[in-house]
Order: sequence, then structure tokens, then C-alpha cells
Amino acid sequence: MSVTNDELVRPGVGNGLADVVRARFLLKLLVRKELKVRYRGSVLGLLWSYVKPGVQFLVFYLALGVFLGQQYSARNPDGLHNYAIYLFSGIVLINFFTEALSNASRSIVGNGGLIKKIYLPRQLFPVASVWVSAVHFVPQILILLVACFFSGWHPNALQLGAAVVGFIIVALMATGLGLLFGAANVYFRDSENFVDMLLMIATWASPVMYSWNQVYDKLGAGWYAVYQLNPITIAVETFHYAFWLPTKGVSADMPPHLLTVWLPVGLVVSAAVLLWGQLTFRRLEGRFAQEL
Repeated sequence: MSVTNDELVRPGVGNGLADVVRARFLLKLLVRKELKVRYRGSVLGLLWSYVKPGVQFLVFYLALGVFLGQQYSARNPDGLHNYAIYLFSGIVLINFFTEALSNASRSIVGNGGLIKKIYLPRQLFPVASVWVSAVHFVPQILILLVACFFSGWHPNALQLGAAVVGFIIVALMATGLGLLFGAANVYFRDSENFVDMLLMIATWASPVMYSWNQVYDKLGAGWYAVYQLNPITIAVETFHYAFWLPTKGVSADMPPHLLTVWLPVGLVVSAAVLLWGQLTFRRLEGRFAQEL
């Protein structure tokens, strides 16, 4: 039987994220495996999803809200009303991005033993890491919702929809960068250090702990537009718009054109990053087994 060139496929190279969709069952198995391995021998288990962000929130709230004056009070009228909600709504999103990208960028090297033994779609590993991070995101968002309700939260459908889109932006960014750095890390282990540095910058380069007005006043309209090009910044602002702004006592302006201009820009940029990561991953995955 003759074989045409169209039927020849380079070994070790799949069809990209389409293989992840077709291998949904394997994706579920990997997510379960990651959760079991992570909490093996742990006393608290999934409760760490509550403890770690809770401690992080407390430290930032005391340092920034109380000591550095971000929290509104009679002595500090320039602070933010309900700063605790403002801070935590940004933290939960940044935590998701940080965990997802950190684990996705290490997922190929971390599963090197499995990759060298059998062939399965390599994209499954970074995507599974993002899914595990989404599982950890759920308890944190539940805590945020409870806090919002106690703060007189009354959102509308547009605000809730904006929060969903903001989460999608972060998930696309984490997946795209996870594919990119996960593949690069096989060849250059310096990628892990670069990712750690990038995540440190991401925490402070978005208005999680400070207001967008402070950035605008310092940078001016021109440089602020450059600041807004960061999809993580846009996503954090949508969470503030959805969870902080509708709480009792908050009367503040959101960034100009947040929903009409910047939200679509964030989606386009994050989708472009996903495409970039996918193309790079497919280009490099053919030699994963040999390099590992």
C-alpha cells in the first residue's frame, strides 16, 4: 500500500488544542491526579485554598490599607471605601493567574517521565495545570461573594458579565503563556526564573492594591493607555467593577471606556497570546521526549 506525503506526520507533533478537546477524558484524569498528588500527606488538603489567600489578604490589608492609608476613614478621606473588598477581588484573580502560569510553565518538565514513556497530547499538561488552578479559584470566589453580600452587594447583569469576561481573559493569558514557557522550559530551564520574575511584576503592575486613579494621576493619559494594554489590568478592573463598585457606600469612577474599548482589547490580546503560545508549543514539542 502506497503512502502519500499528506499522510506523513512528524513524530511527537499533534493537532494542538484540538487534541485536548478530543482527549477530554485524559484531561479529567490529569486534573484529578494533580489534585491528589498536591495534597498527598497534607492535613488541611483543599483548605489551603482558603488559608493561603486569607493570610495574603490580611498581610496586604494591614500593610497597605491600614499603615499606608489605602482604606477610607475619617482621618483618611482620600482612601477607598470597602478597601477590603477592593483588595480581595483583585487578589483572587491574580492568585489564579499566578498559580496557573507557574504550574503550567513547569508541567512538561514535571511530567517528563510520563512523556518519555507514552505519547499523549502534550498540551494536556499545561491545560490541566490551568484547570487545577481554576478548582482552587472556586473557594476563593465563594469567600469573596460572601464578603460582598455582607457589604450590601447589588450587582447588575452587565457587571456580572464583565467579571466572567475578565476571568476568561486571565484564563486565556495563563494558558497561552503556560504553553509558551512550558515548551521553552524543556530547552532552557532559565524560563522558570523568568516566569517567577514575570509573576512578581504582574502582582504590582495591575491595580490590585491601589486605585487606577493613582496611576492615571502619575502617568497622564498617554502612558496610562499603555498601562491599560495589559490584559491582567483590564481583568482586575472588571472584577472591581463587578464586586467592589456595587457594594454599599462605594461611589467611584471606573476607568474610561472600560467595557466598550478595553474589555474587547483585553480579549484580543489574550487570544493573540494563546495563539502565540500554541504555535510555539507545536513547533517545539517534537523533541520533548529526547530533550527530557
